[in-house]
Amino acid sequence: MPLPLFHRLIGRPAAANRDFLVQHYDGKLDFEAFEADWTVTFQALTQTELRLKPGALELLDHLDAHGIPRAIATSSRRTMVAPHLAQHNLTHRFDAVITPEDYAHPKPDPDPFLTAAARLGIDAKDCLALEDSHNGVRSAAAAGMMTVMVPDMLAATDEMRALAVYVAEDLHEVWTNLQSHLISG
Repeated sequence: MPLPLFHRLIGRPAAANRDFLVQHYDGKLDFEAFEADWTVTFQALTQTELRLKPGALELLDHLDAHGIPRAIATSSRRTMVAPHLAQHNLTHRFDAVITPEDYAHPKPDPDPFLTAAARLGIDAKDCLALEDSHNGVRSAAAAGMMTVMVPDMLAATDEMRALAVYVAEDLHEVWTNLQSHLISG
């Protein structure tokens, strides 16, 4: 699969990606076989290649120290997310983990982030959303959250810069900016 095509799948729900790929390959893709191969390969890679974003643990430590609640709002299924959190001993570091099983409409719809805010008991406009995917930025912005893009596989575009409060180089930068807000606010 060409990398630009793969990039179009990031931050989208599995069902939408299935439909997109079947259409893209004019119905000639055996999606079940593709998905089975992809799942085995992905799980093998996560055992050896899954890394935290730089600054992730430090940011979580700072949020803990300030008593700031946090949630994950993801397009990945719970069965995929739970092992990744456990692998890095992060399961207990989040107050809620919102997966497609928890909302009706996937990203870029605001449902994932609105559900996360509701679970935290916080108005969405008072939430900071950190996102690395374009659909995630669209979703968080549509939910009315202060959105920060922390690019990973997808670079920030003009659209992302317009939707986000800012684009951060890494999570260290996010904490520096958040700390300035806590001190001045």
